[in-house]
Amino acid sequence: MTTVRTRFAPSPTGFIHLGNIRSALYPWAFARHNKGTFVLRIEDTDLERSTPEAVQVILEGMEWLGLDYDEGPFYQMQRMDRYREVLEHLKTAGHVYPCYMSVEELDELREQQRARGEKPRYDGRWRPEPGKVLPEPPAGVQPVLRFKNPLSGSVVWEDAVKGRIEISNEELDDLVIARPDGTPTYNFCVVVDDLDMDITHVIRGDDHVNNTPRQINIFEALGKQPPVYAHLPTVLNDQGEKMSKRNGAMSVVQYREEGFLPEAVVNYLARLGWAHGDAEVFTREQFVAWFDLEHLGKSPAQHNPEKLLWLNNQYLKQADNERLAGLTEPFLQKAGVSIEGGPSLAGVVALFKDRANTIKDVADSAAMFYRKPVPSEADMTQHMTDAARAAVKDLAAALAALPEWKKEAISPAFKATLAQHGMKMPQLAMPVRLLVVGTTHTPAIDAVLELLGRDAVLARLGA
Repeated sequence: MTTVRTRFAPSPTGFIHLGNIRSALYPWAFARHNKGTFVLRIEDTDLERSTPEAVQVILEGMEWLGLDYDEGPFYQMQRMDRYREVLEHLKTAGHVYPCYMSVEELDELREQQRARGEKPRYDGRWRPEPGKVLPEPPAGVQPVLRFKNPLSGSVVWEDAVKGRIEISNEELDDLVIARPDGTPTYNFCVVVDDLDMDITHVIRGDDHVNNTPRQINIFEALGKQPPVYAHLPTVLNDQGEKMSKRNGAMSVVQYREEGFLPEAVVNYLARLGWAHGDAEVFTREQFVAWFDLEHLGKSPAQHNPEKLLWLNNQYLKQADNERLAGLTEPFLQKAGVSIEGGPSLAGVVALFKDRANTIKDVADSAAMFYRKPVPSEADMTQHMTDAARAAVKDLAAALAALPEWKKEAISPAFKATLAQHGMKMPQLAMPVRLLVVGTTHTPAIDAVLELLGRDAVLARLGA
C-alpha cells in the first residue's frame, strides 16, 4: 500500500489568511489520518514579491495552529539545479522548444484575437513541426522555453472533490516553463517538486484547477503518474466575496493577537468546507480520526465571524485555568496592568471565561482585580446612599471577624447584614462592587471578594 504524502506549498508573497491556511489544514489532517507524511514547501520563485518576512508569517501561523510538518521547509529557489536538469531532459526528449516571441508581439497577438472574439493565447509560431519552416531567431534575444502541449485529445482526471474533469488540449497553449534568464516557472517547478517529493495527494484551492491539465501533461511527458488532485472550493468572506487581504481578510497570526485559541481556529477551519455529521465542536484528535476527502464540500464556504467567536467561547469554557492565565497575562501587560501583588490570575480567569468570546475579553474583565478601583461619580451617587454606607460598614465588621476567608463564609455575612438593614442584595452588593473593583458589573460578589483577599477587601471597604 502506497504511503500517503501530502504537501502545503504557499507562496511567501504576503500574509496568510484563513482561506490560505485551510489549504494546509486539510492535507495535514489527511496525512495524519492515514499515518502518512506532510511536507512543507515554500514556492518562492517570484523574486519580486517573495519576502523572508512572509515566510516567517507562514511558519509562525502553522506553528501556532499546531500544523507540524514531517519534511521541509523546502525552498524552490534552492532547487534550481534540479529544475535545470529536468529541463534538459525534456529538451532532449523533444518536449520543449525555444520561443523568441517578444512581450510586445504577444500583446499584439492577443489584442487581435480579442478583436476577433477569440480566446487570447499563444499561436505556436515558434513551435517546431515536421515540414514547418521557423523564422530566423532574432540576434541578441534570449528565448523563453515553451512546453509542447499535445495538440489533440483531452486531459481527464477524477478530482477527489469535484469529480470527473475533462479539458480539451485544444484549450491549452504551449506553456512557458522557463523565462529568458533560465528561471523555471511555477507550473513546471510544481511538477518536479511533486515528483521528487513523492506527493500522492495534492489538496489545494480550486483556483488551481486551470493549472492542473498543464501539470498533468508535463507529468505524462516525463513518463510519470500524476498525484490525486482534490480542489477545495473558495472561502468567501462574510460579505460573500473571495477572501483576500484586499477584501479585509485578517492574517492568521492576527487571530492570536485578537485572543483566539488555536484549537478553536482549527475546529472552525475544519468545518469551513468539511463536515462529520452534525458535529460542531470536536478535538484535534477527533478531527484527524474522522477526516476524509469524501466529505469535503463542493460549494464555496463562507466565513462567519460570529460562529468563530461562538466556537472560541466553547473552547475558553473548557480551557485549563493555569494555561488561560498564561495566555491572558500578555494582554494585561499590553494594557499596562500588572498582576504583581494581586490575586491568582488563574482564579480570576475562571470567573470570566464562561462569558468571554476571546482571551482579550477575559483580560479586559480581569483587569479590575489589579487596578485601583475608580468608580464613576454617577455610579457612586446612584448606589452609595446613606443606608448603603451604614450597611457597608457593618458588612466590613462582619467580614473582618470571619475565621476563614472563603466564599462559603462570605455569603452568610452578606445575608446577615441584609437582614439587619432590611435590604435586598443589589442594594448592598452594588456599592460593595464599586468600592472594591470600581464597577457594578462583576461575577458573584462572594467569589470576587474571596479572590481579592481579606486585606484588600477590608482596606477598600474602609474597615
